[in-house]
Order: sequence, then structure tokens, then C-alpha cells
Amino acid sequence: MAIIEAHQIRKSYGNLEVLHDVDLSVREGEILGLIGPSGSGKSTLLRILDLIEPPNSGKLSIFGIDTVKDHGRWLDLRRRMGMLFQRPIVFNASVYDNVAMGLRYRGTSRDDIDRKVKEALEAVGLSRYVKSRATDLSGGEQQRVALSRVLVTDPEILFLDEPTANLDPTSTATIEAIVTRLNREANMTVVISTHDLAQGQRLAHRVGVMIEGMIAQTGASREIFHEPKDRRIARFVGVQNIIPGRVVSRSDGLAVVEARGKQILSATPTPGEEVDMVIRGEDISLHRREPGFEEAENLFPATVTTIEPTAPFVNVTVHCGCDLAALVTARRAETLGLHDGMQVWVSIQAKAVHLIPRVQSG
Repeated sequence: MAIIEAHQIRKSYGNLEVLHDVDLSVREGEILGLIGPSGSGKSTLLRILDLIEPPNSGKLSIFGIDTVKDHGRWLDLRRRMGMLFQRPIVFNASVYDNVAMGLRYRGTSRDDIDRKVKEALEAVGLSRYVKSRATDLSGGEQQRVALSRVLVTDPEILFLDEPTANLDPTSTATIEAIVTRLNREANMTVVISTHDLAQGQRLAHRVGVMIEGMIAQTGASREIFHEPKDRRIARFVGVQNIIPGRVVSRSDGLAVVEARGKQILSATPTPGEEVDMVIRGEDISLHRREPGFEEAENLFPATVTTIEPTAPFVNVTVHCGCDLAALVTARRAETLGLHDGMQVWVSIQAKAVHLIPRVQSG
């Protein structure tokens, strides 16, 4: 069941169009991750979904209520949702008073405030700081105070706008664990925007990629990262190999793609003759000698041309008619004894060669 339905959402600030024709559906109880380059409109979309500001045009339904036609319901709807921003907002007061603030505005009784604040602080692991001044805490602790201030109002939908962008890895892991637990135990619907691709994969049931103010693709993490719909998405999700080619034949469910004299097999249903081959570096295996067993449909010799350590991995470029970038662990690179000019064997499974239609320039 969809708890949020957005259609053809547009938003401009003066002559700058930030969102155009955004279509998005969020299911009840899911974690939806929004990823995309800086300036792609993620934060603006969250502010519109949280009813902080209206779109210029389009349709937006939340909890089945048409928010465009029924502005009078906005306050009630907003009280069923909560937003956590990138930079923690805390006030120069005790942690307790920071968390209690929203409840006091709502006229909640003192006993209920006391119970809810303590429960919220317990949920984020800050019970021992209840009397501390919020501004004296670390950045990660302040973000947990801000999160508990949102949680204390029992939101049905939680919006997170780059919630861990400025935090250390330990604080990030803590926030992620809290969000996952809330989703699992309370069935809380979560929409999170993040520039951290790994975070999007870890947390989200589905991922939406925003490019230039539009939702370019939505799907499970595997679809987004291994089956991107176009070059823009492939580049953003870190695909190392995007190679223009031409489908020259098809048989037994496989397409033969020719790229600069090299023929590579793909299991992707072919979108046309002129294609781009999309191959993630981690799907390319390197060997010191020709494997004596059938490991993959694509198997050929190549020459190592570049080795770039990026701990804990190593980027290895090999030439085999066309250049391919493989991503191997540092331990694997050491075992292989890789060096410039070395002759290696390359293996790639046909299902790892994803094909997308090539957009002709001009």
C-alpha cells in the first residue's frame, strides 16, 4: 500500500527549476533511499513531501489525502511525520528540554512528556545525558538528540536528509542501526536522502536515483547498481566500465557485442544494435594463467597497463583490444603478483555484462 504518491511534481525558485516531472511512490513500512549528485533536488523533494513547502505544480497524496486540494489538513498531516536534517539542530538547553520541545508545543501533559522523552532518549542510547547541555555534546550525539526530538512525537513517516553526512563512522553506524530498528519494530516508513552509495544499499528496501531534478530510476539496490538504465546513472553509481559496442549476433539467450575488435557475450536482453556495455569492476576476475575450468562465458588474455591502490582494493586496468578496469582486493592483487606489462587472463560472466541503448550525440 502506498503511503505517499507524488505525480508530475515541479518546483522552481525564480528562474531555477529544481524539480520537474517527479513521480514517486512510497510504500507503507518501507525504507526508500534517494541517491543522486549534489544539486539533483533530493533535499527539495523531501521538504515538499514533508509539507514544509508546496510544489509549483503536480499532485501529492499523503495518507490518502490530496495535499494540493486540501491545504487545511497540512498541520494534521505534518504532525504524523518528522524530518531530521543534515546538520543537527539543538538548542542551548538540556537534552531533556531539547527533546521535550515539540511535545510542549502540542500541549502534551507533563507526565506524558516525561515518559515519552525518556523512551525516546533510551531508543537512541542517550539516557545518561538527559541533564547534559545539548550544545556540549559531540556532533554524533547532537544528531541523536535531534533524532530523538523527532521520534518523541511518534511519526508514522520519518524523513532523513543526509543525516550522517558530517558524522564519523561510529556515529553513522549508530544512526543507521536506530533507523533500521525503528523500521523493523515499529513499521515506520522512512525516506532517506544520502550521497553515501553504500549507505543507500545498506538501509533501503528500494532506491531512487535523482538526476537533474528527476527520478531517473527506482528499484532494488541490485537493479540500480548492476542494471542502470542509462550512462548517467551508471556513472553515478560507480560503474568503472562503460564501453560503446554493437550487437553482431544473438543465440541461446546470449548477445555477442563487438567493441573495438573484441567480442564479449552478454546475457542482457538486447535493447538494440548500438549499445553501451556496463560492467562493474568487481565483476571482472583476473588470473595468472588460463583457468582450467569453465568459470565464465567470457575468457581471454590481456595485459596489465595500470595499477592504482585504493585500499582495501586495487584498481587494475587491463588491455585486451579495449581497456577494462577490474577491482580486486589488495590481498588478491598481492597473490597474483600484479605489475605493469604482466600478461593475465580475464574472466567475466555474461550476466555481469549489462547492455543499455546507446544515446547518439548530436
